[in-house]
Amino acid sequence: MVFEKEAAPKEKTAFLQWYEVQTEWIEEHGYDDLAVTSSSLRNWFTEMIDTFPPLNCPQNGPLVEADLDDERAADYTIGCNIMYVCFSWSQTALAHETAASLAAKHGLGFFDASWNEIRS
Repeated sequence: MVFEKEAAPKEKTAFLQWYEVQTEWIEEHGYDDLAVTSSSLRNWFTEMIDTFPPLNCPQNGPLVEADLDDERAADYTIGCNIMYVCFSWSQTALAHETAASLAAKHGLGFFDASWNEIRS
């Protein structure tokens, strides 16, 4: 997951509680609409899909859905302050490296939910 740093708590326990709330998906919008998220998260997404094309084609964008058999295809969930992505296990190392480096480039926080690793 990548996130807007100013939206998330800095302390780990509070962050994990915030993360749990974010992933209850209770925001009043669809989670496939790029218009609901920040420009930094949209920019991150635009670069991520060069390597990890979306399984779910977001609204408000001229994107083509990835081939379901493509191991690089990823499932993106778009929130106001977060973008949550699921990758194939075979892509774990590249996904981690790419998501984290692009998060840093765009001034976003990065949370690897599989390993409880937070970077902000």
